[in-house]
Amino acid sequence: MGTEPMAEHVDDGSPTSSFLSATNPVRWQGAVSSRSVMVIDNDPRMLRYIRTILEEAQHDVTTCDSGECALECIRNGARPHVMLTSSRLPDMQSSELLPRIHKLHPRANVVLIAHISQYGDLLPAIREGARDVLLKPFLAEDLMELLTRLAPVRSTRPDGISTEVPLGHSTFFVYASPCMREIQEHAALVARVNLPVLILGESGTGKEVLARYIHSLSPQASNPFLKVNCAAVPSELLESELFGYEQGAFTGAGRSKPGKFKQCNHGTMFLDEIGEMHPSLQAKLLQVLQDGTFSPLGSRATEKVSVRILAATNIDMKAAIAQKTFREDLYYRLNGFCLTLPPLRERREEIPVLIDHFLRRYKGELNLSDTQPTLSSRLMNACMRYNWPGNLRELESFVKRYLVLGDEQLMMDELTQDVDASVCKPVTIGTEAISEALNASGGNRREAAKALGISYKVLLRRLRKLGMDSARKPVRVS
Repeated sequence: MGTEPMAEHVDDGSPTSSFLSATNPVRWQGAVSSRSVMVIDNDPRMLRYIRTILEEAQHDVTTCDSGECALECIRNGARPHVMLTSSRLPDMQSSELLPRIHKLHPRANVVLIAHISQYGDLLPAIREGARDVLLKPFLAEDLMELLTRLAPVRSTRPDGISTEVPLGHSTFFVYASPCMREIQEHAALVARVNLPVLILGESGTGKEVLARYIHSLSPQASNPFLKVNCAAVPSELLESELFGYEQGAFTGAGRSKPGKFKQCNHGTMFLDEIGEMHPSLQAKLLQVLQDGTFSPLGSRATEKVSVRILAATNIDMKAAIAQKTFREDLYYRLNGFCLTLPPLRERREEIPVLIDHFLRRYKGELNLSDTQPTLSSRLMNACMRYNWPGNLRELESFVKRYLVLGDEQLMMDELTQDVDASVCKPVTIGTEAISEALNASGGNRREAAKALGISYKVLLRRLRKLGMDSARKPVRVS
């Protein structure tokens, strides 16, 4: 057992004997232990209940009756692995307490204790880094399961261990890096409460996969998940697609048709590329978010639905608001909780994990049972150095081509080409220079590319542009 305040070992049953007083700070000398837990609550019955459960399981337990008391213990050297704190303390909000805890004890895993009816009020604290929520009423098994889940996190879990979460046919949420584990944890927490979520990130970073993951953990998981690409549908059609229309609403409307919102009632709608939505539609979407009501085209009646909105975009929303292309009130309504996916170049440790996942997945889907799904160290190193401007989508396509073509050198050329050369060289290299290089190399295009000082891929593009890609290769003379 670790060092504890002496008053903590004496429980005379009085309301004050089972928790620390903020006016009586205790000096600590212990280091961080994976079995050390601090409980912060002003309800002495809750403190006794949790203490009894944890001490029976051989955990080191410290209890505090206020946020300031807990901070004082940390200042004096306490380093609990897990901190269970009531979402409603007498002296400060949990959203204020969490950043102060993390400033003093960055490795602490803070868990909020709250009644299920309070869940919607916890988002500010979740944004500040709460690791989980323990909902009241809870049993001893619930508490121990929570601590088991947190035990390996950050302190003992090695970097690079990946997780693959199946989300349906051929869809997986794969993550391995610390930043993506944090996003996964926040997504799992916000999934429980029916609030809009805005997912930001470059194209191809996996925004739709994250949206499906949130839906899979939400109360709407057994109901429909519908995706609408706001950039792929013309604005005049998108309105009828979302809200439906009545017979005769416009030319060609021979019968009534329900829209996506009605089809998705009690489910989740994923609005992809929301930043591309025409301003005329944004006001109508705002109304649905505010009160769940809308009117189909050509109808005077109002319909009411309950649809959870997850939205995603790769544009700079603040710039779009400044340029008056996106409504500020709609942005704040969508931004009940915001998750930003980092580009692949900022989580390079996930590249080998994702490559392995795509190799295994597409080996089966492409019926390549005789293919060994591996990359050489040379090609893997090139993948690690490449910036992947198309992110996961580009990496996925790369792995597919590698499996189909089986040409390692061709894939190396794709990754190592000089971008500047690809822009400048083709302008100055004409038909005559290419023909001479091909003749000199006996028709070997890779050798010709080296002689011309360009990559093999650039040469192929230049041959196609000049109409030379179908020409017969000169016969190499030994």
